[in-house]
Amino acid sequence: MSTPRKASLGFIFVTLLLDILGLGLVVPILPRLVLSMMGGGHESDAARYVGLLTAAYAAMLFVFSPIFGSLADKVGRRPVLLIALAGSGLDYLLMAWAPTLSWFFLGRIISGISGASIGTAAAYIADVSPPEKRAQNFGLIGMAFGLGFVIGPALGGVLGSYDLRLPFLAAAGLILINLAWGFFVLPESLAKEHRREFSWGRANPFGTLRALARYPVVLALLMYAFFVAMGQRGMESVWVLYTEHRYGWTVLETSLSLTVVGLAAAVVQGGLVRRIVPALGERKSLVLGSVLAIVSFVGYGLATHGWMVYAILCVGALGAITGPAAQALASRAVPRNEQGMLQGGMSAINSLTMTLAPLIASTVFSVFIAPQAPLYLPGAPYFVSAFFVVVGLLIALRAFRLLPETAVAPPPGATAPGEAPGAS
Repeated sequence: MSTPRKASLGFIFVTLLLDILGLGLVVPILPRLVLSMMGGGHESDAARYVGLLTAAYAAMLFVFSPIFGSLADKVGRRPVLLIALAGSGLDYLLMAWAPTLSWFFLGRIISGISGASIGTAAAYIADVSPPEKRAQNFGLIGMAFGLGFVIGPALGGVLGSYDLRLPFLAAAGLILINLAWGFFVLPESLAKEHRREFSWGRANPFGTLRALARYPVVLALLMYAFFVAMGQRGMESVWVLYTEHRYGWTVLETSLSLTVVGLAAAVVQGGLVRRIVPALGERKSLVLGSVLAIVSFVGYGLATHGWMVYAILCVGALGAITGPAAQALASRAVPRNEQGMLQGGMSAINSLTMTLAPLIASTVFSVFIAPQAPLYLPGAPYFVSAFFVVVGLLIALRAFRLLPETAVAPPPGATAPGEAPGAS
């Protein structure tokens, strides 16, 4: 890999890391910050506002991810990434000095809009990676997520113990420094001959999915990604509630488990993906990762002692190979000038699950631990997560029948794998 390409991937990795780190910074301080802005009140009121803030962030990701993706196919990846970084840095300054809860809501909305550039970062990775290296390089996304969720909450808790606004100032400083670095080192990855006109018909979540439906394989892989993410987001959303309820874990014990989860994800996607996927191939990696995810979710639901969770984590972490494998398969089935739209669509799917999965998982958990529950089953949300992954795996296996063994993205204007001639 050439030095410029390494520098570009390094910048993309740092950008993704800071996006997730900034999100993680907010987690430990948000309830107290909301209470302070409310001027007091009950924790249940703060919890409701925290949920609304999370939903507002996820909704903006859902709406703007395909817009940024299609825009990046028109003007290139570099300007979209740099503008999003500038918006994110300035937004953290806004939240640091937000005088009221309404201003803070505005800040979270802007955060969601700026964070929608994650799909553009993935498209950049697809641009600069040869087909045989895409799955490994897509692993950088998972590694950034893992490290971000390890460093972010820890740093937010430390800085927030001095001042609840300090984490936002720290995030703003880091992101604006990264913006300056990117301005000087980041080249454009999408050649002008591979660009295409912007269309509002494609630049929305539903328009993007309709456009990608021209490629049956891609549509199936998007459905697979949706169900797997539903399982994963559902597991994450009830983790604290479940471990406290079933094992009596303290805040410290729960934080330690989340740190281990983040580190495991970083190790798998940052290191093991580069070995497992080339050795097994993308299809076998996707199937293996899905099976391991199903086994781990069922294991979490059945585990009767807290120490068992850590043993299951060793298996469950390997399930993280599914994301890079699915992204690589999908990216090879569309032309270069639609990579931004594809990654924007995948990002929108993920953000949609961030809204739906917590609602489903928390409701299931509440129903099965209630005194009047017909069956006491605190692990029920994890069984639901396993079911989601089973559905996704069945869809992926069906898609494999449509996918040539060596799928190569067609040039602009050519017929893609699985696309009928003349489709538009």
